[in-house]
Amino acid sequence: MSAPAPADKTEELLFERDGTLGLITLNRPQARNALTFAMYERLAELCRSPEDLGVKVLVITGAGEKAFAAGTDIAQFRGFTTDQHALDYEDKIDAVLGAVETCPLPTIAAIAGACTGGGAAIAAACDLRIATADLKFGFPIARTLGNCLSVSNLARLSALLGAGRTREIIFTSRLVGAEEALTAGLVSELLDDHSALMARAKDLAGILAEQAPLTLRATKEGLRRLAQNDVEDRDLIVSCYTSEDFREGLEAFLAKRKPNWRGR
Repeated sequence: MSAPAPADKTEELLFERDGTLGLITLNRPQARNALTFAMYERLAELCRSPEDLGVKVLVITGAGEKAFAAGTDIAQFRGFTTDQHALDYEDKIDAVLGAVETCPLPTIAAIAGACTGGGAAIAAACDLRIATADLKFGFPIARTLGNCLSVSNLARLSALLGAGRTREIIFTSRLVGAEEALTAGLVSELLDDHSALMARAKDLAGILAEQAPLTLRATKEGLRRLAQNDVEDRDLIVSCYTSEDFREGLEAFLAKRKPNWRGR
């Protein structure tokens, strides 16, 4: 793989390009990568305009080996005194998670250690999740802050874990471990350690970069709509079947050669 391009200098959230892979790192290891509002906004910016990044796949991870992210930096809630503060915060988080979920590029969450609160919500919004064997995933808010998740967040978790397990882990503040996460389908792979995790994330990103981008895009959007009981799919079907990529795939298959996907 080619040498990484210089990292984005936003100190608490880093972006670097390595060939077709874009690596986003939540970079507050001293705070278990707890997210500030600025970090949330930067993450949303990167996911909303991936065409400016020059990559085909995004990997999101946390700095260090102890945590993907331990949620929102709690100190930022001190100023919450009104109904509007609470509503504005959840609207902001929903917008950020929506940007991750609807990012035109495939997204992989590479999770080591603790993945809780807002960190768990970000991971849940990604397309694929892989983790180390020390994964702890959940939303212990009934034991800590006493806040709640938005309905869109609950819908996303229910689609991944089922309504029953989602209710149980929130009611009990229990954290889901690695083996349970694998069995439940929350993560697709478990790796022995952080080094193996990041190596596999790069390998997986390389595989995704070779797939037809419009197929991946239509699939992730179709699954998102399905989770919201929105079954309209005619625009997705047309976008694939009338694309240059579909014609290229057809001709490449008949000629027994590898297709050259262009994403259009």
